[in-house]
Amino acid sequence: MAQDTIKLADYLFTRLRQLGVESMFGVPGDYNLRLLDFVTPAGLHWVGNCNELNAAYAADGYGRVKGLAALITTYGVGELSALNGIAGAYAENTPVVHIVGTPPRPLQDARTFMHHTFSDGDYRRFAAMSTHITAAQSRIVDSISAPEKIDWILQQALIHNKPVYLEVPDDMPDVLVSAANLKTEITVPIPPRSAEEPQVLAQILERIYQAERPFILVDGESTGLGIVDQLDALIKATAWPTWTSVYGKGLADEQLPNVYGLYAGGFGDDAAKAYFEEADLVLTFGPHYSDTNSYFYTTIPKPKVAITFSGSNIQIKDQTFRDMSASNILSQILSTLDTKKLVKAAGPPKTSLTIDTNAPDTDALVQTNFYPLVNPLFKKGDIILTETGTAAHGGRNFTLPSKSRLFGAVTWLSIGFMLPATLGTALAQRELNANTPSKAQTILFIGDGSLQMTAQEISVMIKKKLNIVIFIINNDGYTIERVIHGRKAAYNDVPFWRHSHALTYFGAAEDHAAENTFQARTVGELKGVLADERISNGSGVRLVEVFMDREDVQGALLYLLNKQLAQEKVDEEKEKGQNQG
Repeated sequence: MAQDTIKLADYLFTRLRQLGVESMFGVPGDYNLRLLDFVTPAGLHWVGNCNELNAAYAADGYGRVKGLAALITTYGVGELSALNGIAGAYAENTPVVHIVGTPPRPLQDARTFMHHTFSDGDYRRFAAMSTHITAAQSRIVDSISAPEKIDWILQQALIHNKPVYLEVPDDMPDVLVSAANLKTEITVPIPPRSAEEPQVLAQILERIYQAERPFILVDGESTGLGIVDQLDALIKATAWPTWTSVYGKGLADEQLPNVYGLYAGGFGDDAAKAYFEEADLVLTFGPHYSDTNSYFYTTIPKPKVAITFSGSNIQIKDQTFRDMSASNILSQILSTLDTKKLVKAAGPPKTSLTIDTNAPDTDALVQTNFYPLVNPLFKKGDIILTETGTAAHGGRNFTLPSKSRLFGAVTWLSIGFMLPATLGTALAQRELNANTPSKAQTILFIGDGSLQMTAQEISVMIKKKLNIVIFIINNDGYTIERVIHGRKAAYNDVPFWRHSHALTYFGAAEDHAAENTFQARTVGELKGVLADERISNGSGVRLVEVFMDREDVQGALLYLLNKQLAQEKVDEEKEKGQNQG
């Protein structure tokens, strides 16, 4: 092979390695097997998931930590199984490269009736489905254009911070292509400075200097804007009261005295809500205003007090300035900011999860005492994941150590997502900490119902020797669905599982499983578990099953439950009146 050429699969995987991808998720299938032959020789770690949906979920978790992820599926049956996970990555802005091994070009060109198709010769149907849930799509059809197409699709994932779709025909992995582009990095173009930037900067600084009651709100799309480090500098420079959304939790250091943690609008702390409503300036970064992330839109500031940095736009009051780089503007704010002109803003009293030291150890575990008891377990650099349901609502009020992140339910809310995402997150965490003495671990909180969706991936966690603690909240079914509708309905029940057998069933050594499986029903039992070195400083996969009542909820879920109970009472009175009549 000449030095200026390289096999197509090697080119693709080299490019992914250059962008920081070290692990490849996916499931083998007959149209991607030749492509998979190149994964390990290229220096990538093949994960090998239990199914394609879990692979997509895991890639999403990995991408949230490392900034880019990739998975490989086979044409038709494999790629379609992954689409729910890809859609979630699209909804919540995770760049995932979905590589699909397709039938060889001659078979496609001849419209041959092949398996994994509808036997009608149409090979474009499945790719068309992905156009709705990926930012860009590309199809490799020849060796000449292949390098440029690969580079373009990878760049699109980075530019848009969303999934992309790449087809590689089964006859092409070992085709020679030009290696010339490998000498040039794939980068995100630096946005040009808008002619309106001086005007926008002046307006923002004027508002900042005039503010008497400022409020900073950090949301999750700040990551895609590339401004997380700048936000940290701004929060420290101003010392202004700062909150995050669920999506942004962990992007602001909660150990700083002016960082309050989560702002929950009409469903959270009354003092924080009053401060927000009386603020004369709300600086909002990377907003993601879904109903669930914005607490039914109660965290959205009034336009007259807001300066909002989103996408390529900056909005000041009711005026939108387009084609603006948040990073450019923030850099200029930080370089010109005169902190002597800033108000020394005192926010409301800080609140945090507190443990009732007078509560007897015999008290049953409930949502309101469980999360405060667990919170001290977290260490610097830990990544915490909370599954849709009671775990997501309970974990939102955790106080995080520095350099820690919390990934919670934001918008897509596909139950079961967080378990495979924990696999991907833990792999990414291990790669990032490979050359450090960090003892950070990945900690998952998941309900018994959600667990049943994707539990197989525990076997991959064990196989890969990952450092993970799993808290299973056993509340006897789909509690989140019960509080929305069907409180007593059988369809919200789930089959009974013996979670204490999970680690051995999924492949852990019997001695490890016996020593690292725990149960807790009371406050005292949970305290004993948390004090155990195997949980706080252990290794491998550890499992803690905690038991709670099926209707034990708090926060927004309690609001929904009370609504349903009130409606039931109305219906009962109505039925009683009809019977008496």
